[in-house]
Amino acid sequence: SNKCETFPLATRLNIVCVGLSPDGSLAILIDEEGAALLVSLTGKCVIHRFYFHKPVHSVSFSPDGKKFVITKDNLALMYHAPGKKREFNAFVLDKTYYGPYDETTCIDWTDDSKCFAVGSKDMSTWVFGAERWANLIYYSLGGHKDVIVACFFEENSLDLYTISQDAALCVWQCDTELDGLKPMPPKDAAREENAEKNDEEFLEEPKGEEIHGKANPSEKETRNKVKYSRVAKYFFNKEGDFNNLTSAAYHKKTHLLVTGFASGIFHLHELPDFNLIHSLSISDQRIASISINCTGDWIAFGCSGLGQLLVWEWQSESYVLKQQGHFNSMVSLAYSPDGQYIVTGGEDGKVKVWNTSSSFCFVTFTEHNSGVTAVTFTSNGYVILSASLDGTVRAFDLHRYRNFRTFTSPRPSQFSCLAVDSSGEIVSAGSQDSFEIFIWSMQSGRLLDILSGHEGPVSSLSFNPMKCVLASASWDKTVKLWDMVDSWRTKETLILNSDVLVVAFRPDGKELAVAALNGQITFWDHENAIQTGSIEGRHDLQMGRKELDKITAKQAAKGKSFTTLCYSADGQSILAGGLSKFVCIYNVKEQILMKKFEISCNFSLDAMEEYLDRRKMTEFGSMALIDEGAGDEDGVAIPLPGVKRGDMSYRHFKPEIRVTCLRFSPTGRSWAATTTEGLLIYSLDSGLIFDPFELDIDVTPSNIHKTLHQKEYTMAIIMAFRLNEKKLIQEVMEAVPSNEVDVVCSSLPDLYVEKVLEFLASAFETSCHLEFYLIWAHKLLMLHGQKLKTRSVKLLPVIQFLQKSIQRHFEDVSKLCEWNIYNIKYALAISQQRGVKRLAEETSVGEEDLDSDSDYLM
Repeated sequence: SNKCETFPLATRLNIVCVGLSPDGSLAILIDEEGAALLVSLTGKCVIHRFYFHKPVHSVSFSPDGKKFVITKDNLALMYHAPGKKREFNAFVLDKTYYGPYDETTCIDWTDDSKCFAVGSKDMSTWVFGAERWANLIYYSLGGHKDVIVACFFEENSLDLYTISQDAALCVWQCDTELDGLKPMPPKDAAREENAEKNDEEFLEEPKGEEIHGKANPSEKETRNKVKYSRVAKYFFNKEGDFNNLTSAAYHKKTHLLVTGFASGIFHLHELPDFNLIHSLSISDQRIASISINCTGDWIAFGCSGLGQLLVWEWQSESYVLKQQGHFNSMVSLAYSPDGQYIVTGGEDGKVKVWNTSSSFCFVTFTEHNSGVTAVTFTSNGYVILSASLDGTVRAFDLHRYRNFRTFTSPRPSQFSCLAVDSSGEIVSAGSQDSFEIFIWSMQSGRLLDILSGHEGPVSSLSFNPMKCVLASASWDKTVKLWDMVDSWRTKETLILNSDVLVVAFRPDGKELAVAALNGQITFWDHENAIQTGSIEGRHDLQMGRKELDKITAKQAAKGKSFTTLCYSADGQSILAGGLSKFVCIYNVKEQILMKKFEISCNFSLDAMEEYLDRRKMTEFGSMALIDEGAGDEDGVAIPLPGVKRGDMSYRHFKPEIRVTCLRFSPTGRSWAATTTEGLLIYSLDSGLIFDPFELDIDVTPSNIHKTLHQKEYTMAIIMAFRLNEKKLIQEVMEAVPSNEVDVVCSSLPDLYVEKVLEFLASAFETSCHLEFYLIWAHKLLMLHGQKLKTRSVKLLPVIQFLQKSIQRHFEDVSKLCEWNIYNIKYALAISQQRGVKRLAEETSVGEEDLDSDSDYLM
C-alpha cells in the first residue's frame, strides 16, 4: 500500500529487539535496559509492560504462537505467549535453560515448535527441547572459532546451520527426525511435578522449570539420545576481501540464505550446497539486520549507521523500497504551499523531500558540500531553495529533480538563513561571518544588492506574505525591516534587550513575532514600530539536565531560549521550540500557554532528565564521566587536546535532545518539527472526538434520518453538522441526488458553507465518490465564492486543505489517463499497421484474380 505510520507509543530507551507473533497481531518491543512492551498491532496500543532486569539480546515466538523465548546473559527463558484470551499476567515463565558460558546472541525454532536453538558468544550453539523429550533435553555444538551470529533449522527437520562472525558456516545433520522425539515417561513427570511443588512452598514466587545443560556430558547421559554430526563447513571470504559477518536470515521453503557484512556487502546462497546466487554491495556501512518476507521474494536490510532501510527483490535485482534519513541531525524544514510535501535540510548537506500522506522520502538532492542551514518552497510549490554553509544558495526543480540555479556571493560567505518573497522572484540569504544580507533575482540568478547595516551575525530572515518587506534579525539586538520596492532602504529598526534569534511574520502580514536570547517572545505592529505584547517563555521551555552538568536543570534553563517560531495557519497561535524536549503552543491574543508537547521520552538522548539521578552517582563522581574500557590505566580516558567530554571523538556519545525547526502546515491540520529524533508530524486527523456544534435537544440521528426521508436535504445537512458525527454527515451528504446539489448549495447558510468545505476536503482523502464530491466543491465555490473571499484570511487553511486533496487526486488520475491514452494510441497504431498490411494483401489477391480472369479470357 506504500504507506508508513508511527505507533502512538514509546519506550524509555532505544529499542534493541522486536519479536513478532506468527499471526502478526502482537509484538514484543524490548529496550536497552530490558523493559518490554507487549503491543497489539491491530489496536496499536500497549497491552502489558514487563521488566526483564537485564539487557535482552534476542526474542522469538514459536511458529505455533504458544511460547516465546528471550535470551539474556547466558540464559534462555521460555514464556507462555499471551494468547487471544484476557490474562492477568501476560508474561508467565515456563522454563529457564542454562548452557552457554557467555552471552547468548540468537534464537531459531523448528517448524513444529518442539525444539529451539540458541547461539552464544562462547562459539557454541545449543539445541534445547521446548518440552521434556526423553531423547533430547539439550545438545551442545562446537566447531566455530568466533561468536555465533545466527543459527537456522532446516524445514521440518532437526538439521541445523550455524553461522559465526568470522564468516564460517557449519552444516549439522541430526540422526533423528522431528517425529522421532519421544515424550518423557509419565512417572518421571509426576515425580518432577511433586518435587517442584515442594520447592515452591519455600519460594516466594514460582521460578519455572530449570534445565541445566552440560558442554561435555558423560557416555551414560548421551546413550539413546539424539546425535548431531558436522557434514560440511564453508567459508564466505575465500578471497579475504570481506569484513566481519554481522547478520543473516534464512528462508526455509526456498532454502535461501542471506548474509550481511560490516563492509555493506551481502551474499545470497542456496543451501545445503552453498551455491552463490549473487553478491552485491548496498552501502558502505555495516548491515545491522536482515529479514525475508514469507514468499521469499523480497529481502529487507537495515543499516543502522546511515539510518537506511532497503527492500530488495533478488530475482529481478531491483529495489522495492529505499529509504534513508539524514545522517546527522535535521536542521530545517518547510511545507509546500498545498501541504502535500515537506522539504528538510540536514547537517550532512542533503536536501530531502517527503510526502506527507505516505511519509516516504521520494527525492534527495546532494549538491551541497556542507551543512544545509535553511530550506524553503516558492509560492508555486515547484521550486525548493536551500542555503548552506558552503557559501551557496541552490534552487531545485521538482518537475525534473535537478539543481537549475546556484546563487553565490562575491566573497565566500556562510549562509545561516534564507527567505523568498511571495512572488518567488526575490531570494535573500543572511550571512554569519560578514553580517550582510544578499538579494538575488530568481529569473536571472544575478546578485541584485547587498544589504549591510547589522553589526552581528544575521540569525533569521522573513518576508511579509502580503507586502514586499523583509525582516532581518541579528545578534546585534535589532530587527531591521527593509522595503524591497523602495530601492532596498531600511524602513524601520526595532531595538530589543537581547540578541535576536528568530523572527516570523503572521500569515496575514500584520504582526511580527520575535524570539530573543533572554527567552522572551515579543509581538510587534511593524507598521508603527510598536510592541503589542510579550510572552516570558523561559519557564515553559523546561530545559533538561545533561549527564555531565554540575548544576540543576532549573539553573541550566536560565540561559536558554526559543530558537524557532512559527505562526499557525489562522494566525491565532504560535509554536515555539528550542534546546528542550518540549514544544510550546501559545495563544497570541491572550499571551498564555495553551499546550506543551513532549516530543520524546527517550532517555538514550542527553538533556532529558530534569533531576539528578542518585543511582548514577558513585564515590568517584558521575558514572557518565567514567569511559568504560577506554584508556590504558584503570579505565581513565585520555582526552584529545581541546576536546570537551561528551564530544563525538569519544566512544560513548549521546546526542542532545533539541528542536531545530517548527512549521505549521498551510492546511492548518498539522505541524511538523525537526528534532534529534527525526522529522515528527503532529496531526488533527486521528481519533474520534465528540465535538458538537450548536447542539439542540431535537437533533438526534433518528430525526436526521426522518428529515432525510422527507427529502429536506438542506435541513438534514444542517442537523448532521450540529451533531458533528462524521459517518452521519457522510451518509447525509451522499444521500443528496447529484441533480439537487445546486439547489442545496444555494440554500446553505454561510456558516455551514465553511463546514461543508472542510468536510469535503477530508472526504476527498478517503472516499471513492470523486466526481460527486467534485460537483459539491464546484457548486459551493461558484455560488459562495464572493462571500468566502471577504473572509479569505480565516478560510485560507480550509481552502488549502481542499486544494491539497484535489491536487493529489488530480496527479493520480492524470497519470492514469496519460498511461491509458498512450496504450490506446499504441493499440491504434498497431491495428492501423495490421489494417494496411491486410489491405495490401487483399489488393494483391485481387490483382492475382484479375490476372487469372484475363488469362482465362485470352
